[in-house]
Amino acid sequence: MSHTEDDIVRDAGSGATPRYSRRLSDKILIAFHHACDQGDFEVAEQLLHILEMMLTRRPLTPDGTRRRNMESLVAAHERLWHLRHPNSEEM
Repeated sequence: MSHTEDDIVRDAGSGATPRYSRRLSDKILIAFHHACDQGDFEVAEQLLHILEMMLTRRPLTPDGTRRRNMESLVAAHERLWHLRHPNSEEM
């Protein structure tokens, strides 16, 4: 199965519209970490801005994932900061 098909679940032979197993915000976070791993900090920063916009607008569902999403966003900001400032001391 190809990499893009990993995230798509299809009903065999039904002709149904594909269902995506990951939320768009999860895919953007994965792309952010991939950009960081590749050292492309400008792309990582832009992906982080998009993710922040998505997570800070009015929540679509009142579930408990908002806090976890915000924690992931903070952790992503911290990772990017540490990658851009490798010689700084921890506070």
